[in-house]
Amino acid sequence: MPGSRRYYITSPQREWRPPTDVYETDDAIVVKAEIPGMHEDDFAITMSDRRLVISGSRPEPEERLSYHNMEIQYGPFRAEVRVSVNLQEDAIEASYDGGFLYVRLPLARVRRIPIS
Repeated sequence: MPGSRRYYITSPQREWRPPTDVYETDDAIVVKAEIPGMHEDDFAITMSDRRLVISGSRPEPEERLSYHNMEIQYGPFRAEVRVSVNLQEDAIEASYDGGFLYVRLPLARVRRIPIS
């Protein structure tokens, strides 16, 4: 019918995985996740058993009536990174800038142990 609007109901989405880069510098492993449209408080970041987990949920915009094309993912997301090196877990830092979440995982320093 001309002038009628279509509304689509979808089932709950599964978790999606944001594009994530993992790279190493001289003193850290850096995890960079592309998740625009978020705030610092929207993320949950945990580290346990050499596994970094980044999770949260990006809400859908409320002003939409229907989609003509849908490529941006909304809803709950989760990214997991397993780390095979020793880290300074008490010095892990995270920042959010320009739509990218950065998690810096400092590498453990090699400590020389004296023989007594």
